[in-house]
Amino acid sequence: MASESDVTVDGLRVHAFTVPTDGPGGEEEDGTLRWNSTTMILVEAEADGATGFGYTYGDVSTAVLVESKLASVVVGGDALAPGAAWERMFAALRNAGRPGVGAMGASAVDIALWDLKARLLGVPLFRALPSHHDAVPVYGSGGFTNYPLGRLTEQLAGWVEQGIPRVKLKTSRRPEEDPERLTAVRETIGPEVELLADANGAPARKQALYWAHRMADEWDVRWLEEPVSSDDTAGLRLIRDQGPPGLEVAAGEYGYEIGDFAGLLDSRAVDCLQADVTRCGGVTGVLQVAGLAASHRIDLSAHCAPAASAHAFCAVKRLRHLEYFHDHVRLEGLLFDGTVRPAGGVLRPDPDRPGLGLSVRWADAEPYRVHGRPPPR
Repeated sequence: MASESDVTVDGLRVHAFTVPTDGPGGEEEDGTLRWNSTTMILVEAEADGATGFGYTYGDVSTAVLVESKLASVVVGGDALAPGAAWERMFAALRNAGRPGVGAMGASAVDIALWDLKARLLGVPLFRALPSHHDAVPVYGSGGFTNYPLGRLTEQLAGWVEQGIPRVKLKTSRRPEEDPERLTAVRETIGPEVELLADANGAPARKQALYWAHRMADEWDVRWLEEPVSSDDTAGLRLIRDQGPPGLEVAAGEYGYEIGDFAGLLDSRAVDCLQADVTRCGGVTGVLQVAGLAASHRIDLSAHCAPAASAHAFCAVKRLRHLEYFHDHVRLEGLLFDGTVRPAGGVLRPDPDRPGLGLSVRWADAEPYRVHGRPPPR
């Protein structure tokens, strides 16, 4: 266990792994995007014989950016001060571009540094944070728009059978098909399960308002995520103000800098804010967004990346829940040992494993490598 404040980061290694999706025909789709694989950029940070892991999901170019712009400002820094490294990383990204790939790369490094700090201290990551909770409620998420009805209902019902009391499906790719899909899901999961929908910003404002009312009235949908683009704060505010009172509007998963979240909150665009630990600046970024949400008396929901989010969002005072996203659950289970599964509708970080509690299954990951080299063992 480290106790000296002069423990420095000895090295940073970066890897990327691309895993094909398991959707129909090898593809998955939502309201605005179709994809056939998911790429994890994995960062290892080393100090005093310990290794911390962090990751993000994005293009392989993120790995190159971490190596070219961020590694040099992290290595040699205080391994017990992730916040200081965070400041140096975002300063280094000024001309390269902070939003998007820049913030995602910094997020992966920041998570690795927090994991490293917790391991050096010999505690689980959530214990190294100013935690308000020791578990995070989850909702099952997937229900892609190209799923046939059988697979759609089987997936969402499977989460309910695991004790998860809320589930989400994707909508708005082919709106004419949504009534049948929503009816099949509601009939399968029953009336007591909370139903969420995600339009991924596909509809225009009037379309979104129309569907908000239909979803709430006909299928008791309680949450509509990105009914219009998250860039359209006026449109989100319109749906929030003129939509049905029992339907919450949510957005924020594409927030990269604190100003992105301030814009959503200052314009009163959302009922519940979202943040992605692998995009918004890592654990350090989540702590900042959590304070901002609390100051506006708005709940914060975790977007995806359950292995990291389960720890980071224990430190969110106004915590709502965590998106237990099919693609990330599958990929994290493939690449890591130590992932936790929902029990009683929550993810509970392991209190007996230091850091994130993860170890990389390098032999299983190697066939999917698209960047970096296997670490020396």
